[in-house]
Amino acid sequence: MANLNTAGFGLIAAGTIGSTPATQGQGKYYIETAYATSIFQGASVLMKAGYVNQGQAVVTQKSIGIFNGCFYNAATTLKPTWANHWVGLTAPANSENAQAFVIDNRDQLFVGVGAAAVPQTNIGKTCGLTVVLAAALTGGSTINGQSDSFLLTGATNNTLHQWRLLRTAEDPSNNDIASVNGSYVVCHNLNQYDSALTWQ
Repeated sequence: MANLNTAGFGLIAAGTIGSTPATQGQGKYYIETAYATSIFQGASVLMKAGYVNQGQAVVTQKSIGIFNGCFYNAATTLKPTWANHWVGLTAPANSENAQAFVIDNRDQLFVGVGAAAVPQTNIGKTCGLTVVLAAALTGGSTINGQSDSFLLTGATNNTLHQWRLLRTAEDPSNNDIASVNGSYVVCHNLNQYDSALTWQ
């Protein structure tokens, strides 16, 4: 039976490894004023030169977690602004940096949509999270702020990619692993907090 998902939605928090309390807590970081790349809710992000950057362009990059929104004071009105996505080139009031909220628990589980069928033998392997799967996708919706990213389940690797496939999401409408657009539970594989190396 074909899966009912028709689009990706990035990654959505869904429990934790070991069924420990899942607070879905968020860490606060900063986005540099006028950072040029839009970041949508559900997108993977990384720390680079002291700031949050969109972190999906290279599937072997380490990530700090999943972007959940931002806060800044609007330049023209000084109005405190909460948004679930960052619009590229936004310049907050007084050239301040925006606050970014990231679901950064290393044991957090997430649900995402697979861009390809997943043989059972690929469960347990790693995959990336793509920004643009096709020309029609732009990384996310400027209307609802949600990412349109898919898990790259057609290009798995034993160890090298950001996210590790654990199982289907037990969603009866989207649990056909033999078809595209299935829902899968993943966890971090490459996390910046686990690295002894200097952050980018």
